[in-house]
Amino acid sequence: MICPHCEQSLLRKERPGNVCGKCGRRYALDPKTNPLKLNDLRVRRIVLKLGQEGQVPCTPGQLWYALSRKTLRSTRVETGCIVALAVVGFFLGIIGLSSDTGGFAVVGGLSLLAALGLVVAAVAGVGRGRPRLAREAFRTGPMAEWQSVYGALPDGMVDDRTHPATTPQVGAAVGPSDGIVLVCPDRSVAAFLDAAGLTARYGVTLVAEPYSLPAAPDRTLLVLHDADAQGLLLTHQIRSALPAGRVVDIGLPLGAVQGLTRAVPVRGEAPEAWVMEQLAAKREFSPAQLKWLRKGWGFPLVGVPPAKLLAVVSRAVERAHATDDPVRRRAAAVGFLTWPEAGR
Repeated sequence: MICPHCEQSLLRKERPGNVCGKCGRRYALDPKTNPLKLNDLRVRRIVLKLGQEGQVPCTPGQLWYALSRKTLRSTRVETGCIVALAVVGFFLGIIGLSSDTGGFAVVGGLSLLAALGLVVAAVAGVGRGRPRLAREAFRTGPMAEWQSVYGALPDGMVDDRTHPATTPQVGAAVGPSDGIVLVCPDRSVAAFLDAAGLTARYGVTLVAEPYSLPAAPDRTLLVLHDADAQGLLLTHQIRSALPAGRVVDIGLPLGAVQGLTRAVPVRGEAPEAWVMEQLAAKREFSPAQLKWLRKGWGFPLVGVPPAKLLAVVSRAVERAHATDDPVRRRAAAVGFLTWPEAGR
């Protein structure tokens, strides 16, 4: 690997205990000792890419997905194991057949069967979508190591554990009864949106869940969620629990991301039966989509590029402001500052 300090190439024996044998300085991540094969230079490069060279911040959750995308596409079956079992099985089988030693032939046959089983598992995609390193483990593992070495998270990153927007006391943070509330259960995404200036720019109240909000018929709730079974049901649950007010689903929509090349899904625990029953009753998803969701598949909000997510949410907030403002509604009704159309 390349030392992030002196930029010299280091062999494994030249970097004991994550200390460079040439410049003597300690680094945080060694690709040989973490499941994602991370190193300091790669982490810094991805953080800069996520933040578009410092234009927007990012969070550990967003970095976790960006660094996990490649492994999410692959299965848990290692090609090296298949090759090793096949080679051992072949040679043991040859030895057993040529020397009339039945034990070698049996072991060789079992090795070949095991290799064939792994091939079938790889073709079937066993383990695909399962993170090599869980999101929380990434936070307490590589990111904790980084903070231990450098004293802080990478430059341009917001700590989603300590950011003020992630406080669970949602009721105390609510603004005017007729204001706009943005519901975002993902703590990492909520911290990003607040750090990027969304709440300050538009006067939006950001909450993790809205069920403790006082009734307000003039309040608009914008709901931001993952595109998995539980997330896709969230807007319907809020509408049922809070009939007063306007509830708008602003994504993540399953149909908009499913099938995109860069949108890599994550597979978690299978949803409970009642969740799937309610989703099926809404008649918004095809049988194939329901089957896919039932297996625990989904697209997380942290997988959306930060700048794109900020732009989409900002447009949704602007539309909500335009709809809520009576002056803008009257202007739109008379066509103020709109291009004349034929027949009007």
